Amino acid sequence: MKLTLKEMVTALNASVSNNADVTVTSTTFDSRKATAGSLFIPLVAENDGHDYIASAIANGATATLWQADHGNVPTDIPAIIVPDTLDAFQKLAAYYLKRVAPKIVAISGSNGKTTTKDFIAAIGASTFKTVKTPANFNNEIGVPTTILSMAEDTELLVVEFGMDRPGDLTLLSELVNPDIAVLTMIGEAHIEFFKTRDRIADGKMEIINGLKPNGLFVYNGDEPLLRERAAQHENLQTATFGLAPENDLFASTIEMNPVEATFQTNQTDETFRIPLTGRYNVSNALAAISVGRALGIAYNKIREALANAPITENRTEWLDGQFGGKILSDVYNSNPTAAKEVLHFFAEAPTQGRRIAVLGDMLELGEAGPALHASLADSLQPATIQRVYLVGDIMASLEEALTASYPAGSVIRYAKDNLPTLIDDLKSELTAEDIIMLKGSHGIHLENVVAALI
Repeated sequence: MKLTLKEMVTALNASVSNNADVTVTSTTFDSRKATAGSLFIPLVAENDGHDYIASAIANGATATLWQADHGNVPTDIPAIIVPDTLDAFQKLAAYYLKRVAPKIVAISGSNGKTTTKDFIAAIGASTFKTVKTPANFNNEIGVPTTILSMAEDTELLVVEFGMDRPGDLTLLSELVNPDIAVLTMIGEAHIEFFKTRDRIADGKMEIINGLKPNGLFVYNGDEPLLRERAAQHENLQTATFGLAPENDLFASTIEMNPVEATFQTNQTDETFRIPLTGRYNVSNALAAISVGRALGIAYNKIREALANAPITENRTEWLDGQFGGKILSDVYNSNPTAAKEVLHFFAEAPTQGRRIAVLGDMLELGEAGPALHASLADSLQPATIQRVYLVGDIMASLEEALTASYPAGSVIRYAKDNLPTLIDDLKSELTAEDIIMLKGSHGIHLENVVAALI
């Protein structure tokens, strides 16, 4: 990124105090991370960023945005006066995006969007200079941050969209105007705010609201809710992927082991391999193949990219445990659909010992939370998963549901602030023949348990 002060002021139709001939090369919200060339973005939140301008200047910030309703406009560096600093930050990102003009792929979904992003970016990088959303920078702050971090010669931007409430994806889609919009699946994540899966699907369909004319909508055709909504848009160009043969692209001859999956598709004789296991990850790879073909990338390049794709950590990865056995870690986030998928796979994973599951609360499910937690009981059987450790208050519903099928003492629940006891119990329980899986919402912090076991 390289923007002159004059260029930013013009793009934002703003005024500036202490006008100067300066150029910014980065942005930051954290005054402690400001450096020479930084544009400081003081956001108004619990801690008002305007209160930290002195720190930003001391650390080398070159310029700052400044919200017009705040006094004490700084005089040490140029201050661009705007009505709202977050809105100005987003507008600045939109301006820079149009100037760089890469191809843009936007991805969302209740589950699998980060893995799909990783797959698509790996495929894109085989042919284009590619930038992708880092970690989970997928909201109204993270998306413009990603955009403004792009080099000026970026050819492909792969950007992930998160969603909490209605309107979120409209804002992000209209900010970036994707050439290709991708939806992975509809689950129960955020049902607390949307109330039903139908409304979640409506919220996810907002991803097409900013789609460029003649843009392509790539979606999971195994989900009837998405098929119904896509059919309502007569002029929408679509491509479906999934595991069912009714899709434009579907998988066949799927084979899995604990660390990878291989499959073929209906469109080529190539055999694809991914460094993840589970049928849901095959579906994520199919989404990426669809996008790769839409970008004109050859199948052999797609195959090579998928096999070597770097995957964001804590997503269905097998790790070596210090107890001698294997750990299946999937602790970045959780919802009922995703948890059941992982449990079904784990129940079939080969082992000489026991299968032990650690499940944390699935958050943001609202009033439906207890019933949805209890529904996981259908995916847990003592014959295949011998011990179950639960973490969190909402997991009490699953604990109760398992009492009829599990022997006494084989299902144990802990408070979410009692992870040290859980860790101690697991360390004393696990043997080198056992395998253990951990899945829960990020707010439960099961990643700390994983760290203690490896």
